[in-house]
Amino acid sequence: MNRSCPKSDCSFPKKPSNIVKDGSYFRPSDGRRVQRFKCKFCGKRFSSATFSPAYGQKKRRINHPLKILLSSKVSMRRAAKILRINKKTVERRLRFLGKEAKVEFEKWFNGIDLVSDFQFDDLQTIEHTKCKPLSVTMAVETQTRRILGFEVSKMPATGHLAKISRRKYGKREDQRQAGIDKLFVKMQNKVASNSKILSDSHPFYPKPIQKYFPDANYSRVIGIRGCVAGQGELKRTANDPLFKLNHTFAMLRDNINRLIRRTWCTTKDPERLIDHLYIYANYHNKVLV
Repeated sequence: MNRSCPKSDCSFPKKPSNIVKDGSYFRPSDGRRVQRFKCKFCGKRFSSATFSPAYGQKKRRINHPLKILLSSKVSMRRAAKILRINKKTVERRLRFLGKEAKVEFEKWFNGIDLVSDFQFDDLQTIEHTKCKPLSVTMAVETQTRRILGFEVSKMPATGHLAKISRRKYGKREDQRQAGIDKLFVKMQNKVASNSKILSDSHPFYPKPIQKYFPDANYSRVIGIRGCVAGQGELKRTANDPLFKLNHTFAMLRDNINRLIRRTWCTTKDPERLIDHLYIYANYHNKVLV
């Protein structure tokens, strides 16, 4: 806990010796007693909760169970019913938890050893309607199935929906290439020079690999048709070279309600999908694998 004076214009050195205890108070939101402190020089009073990211929240007790629910196939509305709170509280808390999860994920990623073997590919979902698809580019460590990073990008509709999408929503920019670049820029310093990289035969992939990982052993495999299990992410073969990645994608489909292929819990804002993915990625890396 930070024991220095939080007042920005305090003219005295911000040392722990300048701070004295000043009683305590009972916090009803989680039933804890919180210690108060006082600066001996400027008289500023603060508590051990002042520097907490959850400072000012009236229901901080829901933060941890909400993270577990959002990582366990529970919708936001159902989570509100389970925790007996308003659905607007869940919406606001998703943004807060997503921001905290991003900081936690980046701290974890910066602390791991160099990655020597990983797989990457795109998982497709939608933004409100199938006419506005989204692409989630994700990299997964081959041995441990830990999620190393991801990027969410907009993409145009394909097939018979392409003409309908252009008529209803106009021409949609394809941001997948930029998303791959952003992901590899984040991972560049944590990937060994002679690492083994595997992906499918998508035409977007070779160019960024050559740019960001020129010394890597990069291989591509032909995509295999999906089976019913895993909502199409698991493949109809006994030997899938991308099994670790596809298995992780299948877990995302099963544990994040908005990623299920046939669901009414769709993403309305791509930023909220990013928040949800960061929350799940931490739970996946630290609990599920």
